[in-house]
Amino acid sequence: MKRELGIARCGLACCLCSENTSCQGCNSGKCPGKEWCENRKCSIEKHNSHCYSCREDCRKGLLSKIKPYGFTLFVKRYGEEMLLDCLEHNEKNGVVYHRDGIVGDYDEFDDVEKLIAFIKEGKC
Repeated sequence: MKRELGIARCGLACCLCSENTSCQGCNSGKCPGKEWCENRKCSIEKHNSHCYSCREDCRKGLLSKIKPYGFTLFVKRYGEEMLLDCLEHNEKNGVVYHRDGIVGDYDEFDDVEKLIAFIKEGKC
């Protein structure tokens, strides 16, 4: 886990991403998706560091997907440090975020509250 990369503006876990080894995270200005990312553009326009800083309950852009939306709700409720702590703990216990061509454990949910509970509890 590259904890220093933290959480992307949209809620994705840059700290666990393995898709682009040269990416330095969402807020580095070098994110490969910076030109098209609706969440990045919106949060910059609203002067928010992240979507979780916004007061709106938004589902646009990547927040239309359950994982970034669930991570965003988690941070709104418990804070970014707790999310990072849980993700790190879960990774050490075998929870897979995602890897090239593999759907991760956090992707298998269709209920956001169950995803949030899984983030807190990990695999049983």
